[in-house]
Amino acid sequence: MVLASDLVLGFGYCGLCRNFYIAEKDGLSILKGVEYMDKNITYVIAILAVVALVVASYGYIVFEGGISDLNGSVNDLQDELTTSQNSISSLENSIINIEGQLSAIDTIEGQLETIQEQLSVYHSAITELETQMGIYNSNMSALEQQLSEQQGQISEQQEQITEYQANITQLQEELSEYQEITLVDSMGNVVTFTEPPERIVSLAPSNTEILFAIGAGDKIVGVTDYCDYPYNFTAWVEAGNMSSIGSYWGPSLEPIVALEPDLVLATSASLDAASNLKNLGYAVLVVEGHTIDEILEDILLVGRATYKNAEASALVIQMRARIDAVTTQLMAATSTPKVYYEVWYEPLMSAGPGTFIDEIITLAGGENIFSDATTSWPSVSSEEIIDRDPDVMLFPDTYMAAGYYDISSVPDRPGWSIITAVQNDAIYEIVEDMLVRSGPRVVDAIEAIAALLHPEIFG
Repeated sequence: MVLASDLVLGFGYCGLCRNFYIAEKDGLSILKGVEYMDKNITYVIAILAVVALVVASYGYIVFEGGISDLNGSVNDLQDELTTSQNSISSLENSIINIEGQLSAIDTIEGQLETIQEQLSVYHSAITELETQMGIYNSNMSALEQQLSEQQGQISEQQEQITEYQANITQLQEELSEYQEITLVDSMGNVVTFTEPPERIVSLAPSNTEILFAIGAGDKIVGVTDYCDYPYNFTAWVEAGNMSSIGSYWGPSLEPIVALEPDLVLATSASLDAASNLKNLGYAVLVVEGHTIDEILEDILLVGRATYKNAEASALVIQMRARIDAVTTQLMAATSTPKVYYEVWYEPLMSAGPGTFIDEIITLAGGENIFSDATTSWPSVSSEEIIDRDPDVMLFPDTYMAAGYYDISSVPDRPGWSIITAVQNDAIYEIVEDMLVRSGPRVVDAIEAIAALLHPEIFG
């Protein structure tokens, strides 16, 4: 910085001499070209120059301060700019995060659309279920009404059973007082006992099953070759623990008489032998029920004849309860399948009305397609079977075991491929002895056939 003490430069104009003047160094006013200028003016001019210099210096100082302030402001602006840049960077990161969130929102919106579509499907399914529930409730109301009616019938039956049990108890008391028992069978044969029979001959498999079922099996001394339940009596005969009287169709008298029986139980297959034995003085009862009720009555008759009244009564009550259980469960059935039962195959023969096979099919929840036949054991044609179109076909297992034919060949019979049972593979073997023997196993037959006809109920 150049100080005023070092150099004072002044430019002026003198009106008197019309010359310029100059102030130079050394603190003196040097006036060149004007020697006659007043010194006071010189001093004034010098003072003014000093003032101007001071003002200039102050202005420079102020200017430097302004510059310094300006630099500070610039620094502040740079700091603010840095802060702004950081804010911008943070804002950019926020924008990136927002963009990610927007992308996630797009994904969620897609998922929401999918969920809404699924909810629409669910609403439709719920509507359908509500419709089905309405139908189900209607069916349940009808079923409840039927159950109410059946319960009334069951109550009546229970009352009858109670009354029946009371009668049985009274009868047992009377029997205990009087050992002498007089019985009459379905053929009108009259038999009187004064003590329990110790030697019994059974002329039919069904009668053998009844005797063992009521606990009188240990009194049997003779059976037919066809008696095979509940034990293999062939082995017993071979071991000498029991004798065989041969066939149950028209058996000979000699082997029966040789056993000296106290009681002979016959059937329609042995009526001639029964008549001859009766004439010889033997106690003979013909036991062969043709309906379920008659079978139950025969069981009670044999129980009385063998002094096994309590056991026979308990068996009958148990059988009746099992039958009632099946019929009660079948109240829930929504269909009645048509059933064909083949008794024989050449010529074709089936079971008709008046047989307990027909009754068993009905109690099992089915409809025998030949229940309207004019005979109990009608001969039928293949065309009739095809025309009646059974839903289920039953065949006796004994024919398969004997090799008469194979059940797998049934669908190959001419024209049978269009039968509903063939198309649905509803062709079954059934234990023949349960169906054709008028004994305790008829209940097993009812339960077995009910399971085949209505697996939705019995499994």
